[in-house]
This record gives sequence, C-alpha cells and structure tokens, in this order.
Amino acid sequence: MPYYQKQIAIMAKKSVVKQKILANMPQVFLSTREISDKLASTLKRGDIRKIGPRLYTTDIVSTPAEVIRRNLWVVLDLLFPNSVIAHRTALETKPTPDGTVFLSAPYTRTVKLPGHSIRLIEGPGPLEGDVQFIQNLWISSKPRAFLENLLSSRNRSGVARAVPRAEIERLLDRTLSISGPDELNRIRDTARTLAPALNAESAFSILDDMIGTLLGTRSASVTAPTAIARVAGRPYDANRLPLFDALVAELRQMNAIPRPEHNLSTRAKQNLAFVDAYFSNYIEGTEFEIDEAIEIVFENKIPVRRPEDAHDVLGTYHLLVDDVEMHRSATAYLENFDGLIALLKRRHARMMEARPDIRPGEFKTEGNRAGGTPFVAPELVLGTLEKGFAYFRALETPFARATFLMFLVTEVHPFTDGNGRIARVMMNAELAAAGESRVIIPTVYRDSYIQALRNLSRETHVSTLVEMVDFAQRFTALLDFHALPDTLAQLTACNAFLDPREDRLLLPTSRIVIDRLKGGQNRGANEQSFRPQ
Repeated sequence: MPYYQKQIAIMAKKSVVKQKILANMPQVFLSTREISDKLASTLKRGDIRKIGPRLYTTDIVSTPAEVIRRNLWVVLDLLFPNSVIAHRTALETKPTPDGTVFLSAPYTRTVKLPGHSIRLIEGPGPLEGDVQFIQNLWISSKPRAFLENLLSSRNRSGVARAVPRAEIERLLDRTLSISGPDELNRIRDTARTLAPALNAESAFSILDDMIGTLLGTRSASVTAPTAIARVAGRPYDANRLPLFDALVAELRQMNAIPRPEHNLSTRAKQNLAFVDAYFSNYIEGTEFEIDEAIEIVFENKIPVRRPEDAHDVLGTYHLLVDDVEMHRSATAYLENFDGLIALLKRRHARMMEARPDIRPGEFKTEGNRAGGTPFVAPELVLGTLEKGFAYFRALETPFARATFLMFLVTEVHPFTDGNGRIARVMMNAELAAAGESRVIIPTVYRDSYIQALRNLSRETHVSTLVEMVDFAQRFTALLDFHALPDTLAQLTACNAFLDPREDRLLLPTSRIVIDRLKGGQNRGANEQSFRPQ
C-alpha cells in the first residue's frame, strides 16, 4: 500500500480532523479497499471529488479537466502502472490538441477522462533504453519512438497515433545538426535491435533509409523542408525562421523616419568611423581608454601588451572609414546570394586580418554560444543565411533592411569571432549606402542592445529590438562629428562612456545634455532617454 494511503487509513481510525487528513493527501490519488470506506464521509462533505475510475482529487475549485491536465503524468502513473508513453506522445511529450495520449500497454483500450482520451495500444512494456518517467510510468526511447511512429496502422476515427513522416525526418535532421552523425548511427543501431520486439522490421527499413539519406550514404526521397535542404547540400536551422518571420512582419509595419546623414567632411567621416569602431569593440569586451584608442587609430601606436586587441579596433576602423566599402548595399545582391556571402566574408577578412588564428573571412567549423544559448551549428550556417536573405528581400526601407541584416548575422554567428562587429558593419553599410545616418551603440547602451537581441532570439519579442535600433539611430544622427574633441564632449554629456549600471543614454538635444555642455548641472525632468522594458 502506498505511503499516503496508509496515512489516510491510520488517521481515519484515530478520528483525526479532516484538515489534517487532506493536508497529507496528494492532489490526485486512487481509492483502495483499505481506504474507500474512510473516504466516503470526506467525499460526502465535498472535501474531495471523484474525477475518474477510482480517481479522486482534493482540488474542489478547478474543473476536473484542469486537474487532469496539471497532473496528467501522475494520473497515468496511477491508472496504468508499468505502461509506456509511446507512439506520437513519446516524440511530442504532450497530449494532442484534442487531449489524446498514447500508451503502450498489454491490451488495446480507450479510457475517457475529463478533457482527455487515453488510448492504450497493445505492445510491450519497458524495453532497453526506455526511460523511467515517474515511479511506474515509462517513456519510449528515441529509437523505439521512431519505430512506433513508422509502423503502419489502420485509419480510425480521431487523431492519428503517429506523427507525419515529414516530422520524423525533421526530428532526425535536427538530431544530426545538434549531436552529429554518431548519434544518428546510434539511433539506427538501437532501432535495429528493438525492431523484432515491436514487430517493426518494416518500420526499421524505412528509418534506415531516412538516416542513410540524411547522412549522404543513400538516396531515398524525403519530404521535410529541412531534410530536402540537407540532401541538396544547404541544410538550415528551422528554429530561426519564426524569428526572421516575426522581425520582417514588425519592420514592414513600421513607418521608419528617414534620418539623412549629414554632408560630412573627410575628417568628420574619420571621426564617425573612429567612434563607431571604439564602441563596437567595447561592446565585445575589447576595452581601451578613449585616449589609448585615439593613439591606436590616428597614430598607429600599438600597445606592446595588447597588440591583438589594438588590431581589432584598428581593423574595424579601417573597414568603417572606407567610403567605397561602406556604400555597397546588400540590395545589390538580391538575386545573387553567393555574391552577398562573398561580401560578408570579404568584410570580415579585412576587419580581422591581423587575427589569423580565428580564420578571417571563413565560416566557423565549431559551434559557438552566448551563455547557455547556442548559435546556428556550423553546417547550417550557409543554409540559414540563405533562408534569412529570402526574408530580407521582402523589406523596402533602408532602416528595415539594416536592422534585419544586423539581427541575421548576429543570430547565425557565422564566424569564430568578430560576429557582433561584422553584424553592425553590415547594418551601417546598408544605411550609409542609402545616405542615412548610421547606428552607434555606446557603452552605456550596451545592455539595452544585448537585451533587445535576446528578447527576440529567446522569446520572439520583436518590438524592443526595433525600438532600440531606432533610438540608437536617432541618437547618432544628432551627434556632431566635425571636430573630435567636440564629439567626445557631446558623448560624455550624453553618458555614452558610462557603464550601463551607472546611468542611461541621453539624446544630444535633451535639456540636461545642453546644460552640461554649457557648464550647467541642471538635471531637470525633461531628460529624453530610452530603456527597453
């Protein structure tokens, strides 16, 4: 007898108050002969409810369907011990939209519960590799689940017990992208061993062909878009496409305000490129005092102890100050994706030419990540960029194209290093080519920039990114780059050099900035700033 049932029987015999009985009972539980009589009075008082065969709950507020949904796996563990979560439920790990769950059990039967339909399919219990999900409930291993979903079955009313074949191809392709060919081979070897126990030899033959085709050793037909792309030599990361789609939709709805770039002198263009290169490197952790950076860029004075960091700043500056390069728009390559890739690689190679260890101009061969979030896998880089560029074609304004390009390169992270910097170069070249103001991300604005990217990448929150770039362009358009000392004074008054935790970015036209530049200290309430929520 389970522990909680023993406790109920003991407390009932001792006439323990109902509150104490209920406090020791789980939210859902089964009645047994030993406690059924003791539960009668509790049920009569309305302190518990019956929600299924021998199944009770202490939740008297929620609907029975809600109780089942919250406690689904516990309920299955209680009602169908030693069964296996199988077929499509093993791959989806959730009920179908109509509430159906599939289990492998000793017999075939359908059990109706509030809001759910439990379909028991005759099949073996736990096999080698299956995982113990809860105390008496198991879940099919991936090899077993793939075989179960490829088994032929008669069409019945209701939801199918197997996912479409294209979904299996997609899952196998994703496994290959994340874990590599060794994992696909392991799945195939294990499935071969399990097939006889599941009467799934024909299903294994299909799975064998799928895996062989994805690995390039066979040529069976595939239908999943990601699998087709892989067979064609351009596999891509399908998880990124909803992000691209959401960003394009937001940018197409936006009424972008054109912010023409001032007619800058040669010296002003140099100052603009310097400030952009300085902050762009600072964001990535290449931190110099502003005076040091001036010596590196304008006097070619390379610090003995930090030559690589200095060359990062210098390489970024040389790319940004090249008027010809910064007026090449990606729109010139709308029908020439390979030309766009050549442009991206050439710019990266030039920016990082002093860092041969990171293979300038060559796409990464090993995965990279930011914290716990992995970027696009190396073998999916080219295909994902191609898919992203197809979305790019739907954009019309320079601001929209620039913002999308920056996010595309950042999200894919195609190079070993320098991805953030080259993403911002691609953005600013798009704006410069259209005669619009560039976008500079000062140190104080770094957290807003990074958080906006994360909001889209991890949660598909789009508006914060668009608003962040819009404010940064507005800020940059108001700066005066004609004399570097004046530019630096302006940036200082705007809090640009501060740590994000110290203050926020102010517009050059805000009252507080004007007062600071005049020598005043008025910190009035008219301060204009932006901080994404």
